[in-house]
Amino acid sequence: MLTIDPQAVVHATVKAAEDKKAMDITVLNIGTVSILAEYFVICSSTSPVHARAIAEAIEERLEQCGAGKPRKEGFRAGRWILLDYGSVVTHIFNEEERRFYNLEHLWGDARVIEHPLSM
Repeated sequence: MLTIDPQAVVHATVKAAEDKKAMDITVLNIGTVSILAEYFVICSSTSPVHARAIAEAIEERLEQCGAGKPRKEGFRAGRWILLDYGSVVTHIFNEEERRFYNLEHLWGDARVIEHPLSM
């Protein structure tokens, strides 16, 4: 599915999320602790409408980059949207869901990428 470098997907994802005012964007390099993906991009939204706007912006940007269509879950409810590009999985949470699932803690052994745009 993923036809471009995972780091390029992370860059494009973070930029699209920032452009849509996603909050608390975190990138985890989970490739050393899991076979699920190389990176998780995690961010928060203020509402289901905001979450869907972030997801749509990410999909649009990555389609322009040649990444194709992701596997997608949670779009209708907009509380936790997952965009799976294979090596890069993006999680767009509302704040309550993000606190509850706390992926950063769950994947605590993964390295946090502090400045994903300068990876």
